[in-house]
Amino acid sequence: MFGFRTLGFALLALRASAGPIAKRAEAYYNPADNGGSMLTNAGSLGEPLNVIVSGQSSPDVLSYDGIVNYARAIGFSTECFGIHLGGPQSANLGDGNGWVNQTAELREDYGHANVGTCLESGIGGNHFRVFKQDGGDADSGALFLAASTEEPSTEHHTIIPDGYDIGRDTLVSWALGTTSYGGVTYSTTGENVTGLLQAGTSGINHDIAIDGIVTVLTVTIQ
Repeated sequence: MFGFRTLGFALLALRASAGPIAKRAEAYYNPADNGGSMLTNAGSLGEPLNVIVSGQSSPDVLSYDGIVNYARAIGFSTECFGIHLGGPQSANLGDGNGWVNQTAELREDYGHANVGTCLESGIGGNHFRVFKQDGGDADSGALFLAASTEEPSTEHHTIIPDGYDIGRDTLVSWALGTTSYGGVTYSTTGENVTGLLQAGTSGINHDIAIDGIVTVLTVTIQ
């Protein structure tokens, strides 16, 4: 008879043959814990890294092509004809890589993934910069985003009043729930975290106050 003891041995053998159970990645590491910063380097001041795409998201979201496709699913796309005006910003995510230039900059596409960012470049809107935490000292794989809403080109793309918090909230509102692009469907949940950023204007570009909230998004490909 196939008793409980035999069943137990069978389950142990099955578990052993399957190999070790993979440990889930950390959602993110606090850059400040290892000499990094939650502010980018935009010159003498910085912009807040106010959204994190968790390292516990589907791995395909956390690559360059993955975040670009996800961005297109939530209302953003690559820059107009691939042309970037202005210098890239850098960030030190405390992962041992030091200050590294942004991986990408994605802009609001006004409903047209191919050419809509040309409109954003002209009239302004939402955009975000992407930095990946993947160094050997803190390899979460998470993407740290600096989101903001900017003025039109006639105002030299400066950030609107309260533009960092507005940029974060706009991006999050577009991301939450179910979205899709290019045959890929995403489910996104969010959690607000305090303690990573200091509220106020200290060190913030354009002397624009922030509320100190960082939203952590977990993105799952369905």
